[in-house]
Amino acid sequence: MTDLNTELNTLAPTEISNELNSDTPIMAFAQLQLAAPLARAVAEMGYESMTPIQAQAIPVVITGKDVMGAAQTGTGKTAAFSLPLLHRLLKHENSSTSPARHPVRALVLLPTRELADQVAQQVKLYAKYTNLRSAVVFGGMDMKPQTLELKRGVEILVATPGRLLDHIEAKNAVLNQVEYVVLDEADRMLDIGFLPDLQRILSYLPKQRTTLLFSATFSPEIKRLASSYLQNPVTIEVARANATASTVEQHFYSVPEDEKRHALHQILKSRGMKQAFVFVNSKLGCARLARTLEREGLKTTALHGDKSQDERLKALESFKKGEVDLLVCTDVAARGLDIKDVPCVFNFDIPFNAEDYIHRIGRTGRAGAAGLAVSFVGGNNDARLVGDIEKLIKTKIELEAVEYDEDAPDIRKQGRINDGRRMYSHDGESKPNTGGDNGRSGGRAENRGQREDSYAARPSRAPRSDYGRPAQVARDPFFDKPYEPTAVGEAAAAPSWEASAKPASRSISANIKHKVKVAALFRAE
Repeated sequence: MTDLNTELNTLAPTEISNELNSDTPIMAFAQLQLAAPLARAVAEMGYESMTPIQAQAIPVVITGKDVMGAAQTGTGKTAAFSLPLLHRLLKHENSSTSPARHPVRALVLLPTRELADQVAQQVKLYAKYTNLRSAVVFGGMDMKPQTLELKRGVEILVATPGRLLDHIEAKNAVLNQVEYVVLDEADRMLDIGFLPDLQRILSYLPKQRTTLLFSATFSPEIKRLASSYLQNPVTIEVARANATASTVEQHFYSVPEDEKRHALHQILKSRGMKQAFVFVNSKLGCARLARTLEREGLKTTALHGDKSQDERLKALESFKKGEVDLLVCTDVAARGLDIKDVPCVFNFDIPFNAEDYIHRIGRTGRAGAAGLAVSFVGGNNDARLVGDIEKLIKTKIELEAVEYDEDAPDIRKQGRINDGRRMYSHDGESKPNTGGDNGRSGGRAENRGQREDSYAARPSRAPRSDYGRPAQVARDPFFDKPYEPTAVGEAAAAPSWEASAKPASRSISANIKHKVKVAALFRAE
């Protein structure tokens, strides 16, 4: 191990910020001389050559230095920090069943539940041939199973900040022996307000530790966070900051709001796309769009923050298995999710934050594959947001027009979405009410005439039979008799129900008890 560290020290400069080009050699995993259990797991997963972020970050992390890494999403940042951490933690490996022999030594913090679950699965695959234990804790799930797993002891803990604080306050997680901390997608954690939680969590950790910070973008806030918690970090940037992947083909179409669904259908059909992400800005809009696309014949599921964790995991699983065509989602799915072979990403709504655009389109074109990113630009507000994206990616954006097929049906005239005009079917075609005076006079008369013609053309119906009516019930003849006055003697007599009634007794309160005669034991004198 000492020889390996000595050899790798020569590969770890204090700052690596130059952009890689095609002449930069990509190292193979075999050159890293990883421990045998890790090398076996990596070989089984089919890893051969490293991505640029892995080739630069893994040797530096193995030496124990703090790292501030930036790379485009989908370039393998998870393996870039997981493999060297596991390699260094093997010195603590043991087969003891005592929880005291398995304290938390590595902490990985992530912004979303789905990303935490994905990273935890990858760590388990890398450590499958070791005795190192790992666990994941995130919100939306019952704490009891998580508590039992933490009580048994784990070396690698993957968590979201909120749920981790719950376990810390419940004394389920003790972090006084943590040696390595990873802040993955740190910019997203700051965007959604996790900075106070991060500061509280880091206050529970030892001062002497190795801190790794990975993100797809480097904002001024991220740099301030790094200066506060990282000690002489090695900066690794394998591409220009805030750059999009070169394998993703990007298109911006000028489409009115009421034509976006029609444009989506047209692009899916013309490009022959089988699956795609569809990103929107609101939870309510996400649910509504998913229901509408489902009615229009596309297998669709929704993913947003108002769904329970079980529903979110089931939606992701069905999309991964290819059971649904479209995953309509908010930015909760924009970070880190690794779903292979997704050919297209639609920005149904332009994101409010320009950096989210980079993360959204990073769901396609992963691991060097080709991808397509389509964005629909509607009103004036969208034009301003597109201007922010232009400034961020430093690329001029040209708006295009969608070319519709002439024989394609208009999606706007299908389904249950009301566009504000009444539609009448005539000769197999849908025609709007186009009469004069906004359809109030001429159009109304024309439609009345069409209805009268259609009524006249209807075939005559046969008279209805009474087979469905219930049978007549015979009436009691008593009720058909005329009124007969009562006799004088019968009228004076009391009714039977009154005659049988008991005579009223003397009014005595129910609380007054009758005197009971009791035999006296002694005679009174």
